[in-house]
Amino acid sequence: MIRCFHVTKRYGAITALRDISLQIDEGEFVFLTGASGAGKTTLLRLLYRAELPTSGQLIVAGRNLATMPRRQVPRFRRRLGLVFQDFKLIDDRSVFDNVALVGRVVGLSYTESQRRANELLRLVGVDGRAQLFPAQISGGEQQRVAISRALMTAPQLLLADEPTGNLDPDRAIEIMRIFRAINRRGTTVLVATHDPDLIAAMRRRTLILEAGLMRTLTAARKVP
Repeated sequence: MIRCFHVTKRYGAITALRDISLQIDEGEFVFLTGASGAGKTTLLRLLYRAELPTSGQLIVAGRNLATMPRRQVPRFRRRLGLVFQDFKLIDDRSVFDNVALVGRVVGLSYTESQRRANELLRLVGVDGRAQLFPAQISGGEQQRVAISRALMTAPQLLLADEPTGNLDPDRAIEIMRIFRAINRRGTTVLVATHDPDLIAAMRRRTLILEAGLMRTLTAARKVP
């Protein structure tokens, strides 16, 4: 699903990523961790083609991102689900509309968009909040809505950048359980987090970035 070959990313004199090579197979659930400034967000931005590497090659879902024409990027991103720390919901749209609107944007029919929105809101447990606005629900519920929205395109790969950074520990574990359920349905999941307790609670391969360099570990416990 993801192949990186000797990827380096520089911003002027600053090297954010240095000679990164990694492989994430289809159907894996992997954590990406490291201190603030270690390069986690930079790597994710490369993987969804918000930026290009300074050198090296990235293959994501069978596409070489370094050679992909810009006009093909929107279609490529429809194969991805993106979840961020700050939710990025539309304040003046209901929970339901925040999710269903994505379907319409990517070309689903009105009926299919409505059906999938209902299904996904049930999956993450906020279907009872469908007619409320983002400001009327909790942070944990808002993140569940954001996850539903990310899944509207039935993505092959879900990329999450600090998705629990604004949540308390109990809500963070709930979000990880949702990701685990999504992964069991076949979606590859890569979660960037700096929370060691969250990683310790899951038995998943973990990639560690330190000053732009990468190593790997596996946590010892898992969520019951």
